[in-house]
Amino acid sequence: MQKDFKLIQIEKGLSLQNPNDQKIKPVIIDFTSGKSEHRRKFGGGLGQHIAKAVGVKGNYKPYVIDATAGMGRDSFVLATLGCKVLMLERNKTIFKLLQDGLERGSESEEIAEIIRRMKLINTDAIDYIGKISDNEKPDVIYLDPMFPHSKKSRLVKKEMRIFRELVGDDLDAEKLLKISLSKAKKRIVVKRPAKSEFLGGLEPNFQIKGRVNRFDVYLPK
Repeated sequence: MQKDFKLIQIEKGLSLQNPNDQKIKPVIIDFTSGKSEHRRKFGGGLGQHIAKAVGVKGNYKPYVIDATAGMGRDSFVLATLGCKVLMLERNKTIFKLLQDGLERGSESEEIAEIIRRMKLINTDAIDYIGKISDNEKPDVIYLDPMFPHSKKSRLVKKEMRIFRELVGDDLDAEKLLKISLSKAKKRIVVKRPAKSEFLGGLEPNFQIKGRVNRFDVYLPK
């Protein structure tokens, strides 16, 4: 972790802060309020683009490995839809923030059942997925690599500014995608900025497009 960032326990939970830059608000992962709560209540259920991309429908709730867990928001959405989600996060600092968010979420009567569908491991996704045996394959592998930096991007604002400084770009995302292509039963889903190039130049089988983001869907080889 860069020396400017510190994990500090505050009343709301474990927070990541840069004491030398007061313009950046502390980062706290909270599944009980804010964006996560709003998405859970008003996100659109099975009509959401992520649900269509992953293939959630009716009684089919795929088992998903989220290989780039980050702040866990997409994993939480998928768990809200009924999916069991294994979250992989290699950065120890972000892992601790996620762990704290999950622990606090498990104490909430309103979302405890959702949190029980989410499991978190501190590991490198390339190593973990590469070792998956045929009978351990998930239905879906979900990738949301750090978006390429743009001066116009909202990514540089608020908590994502800290994430970018802490983690940087996912320079091995192309390798992760190639390994994932043989390790999922049904689909590999890559979240990308709407106008960006295909990850690694690999054209998907189909896409689910939104205004800001899109989901490139690959069928296993």
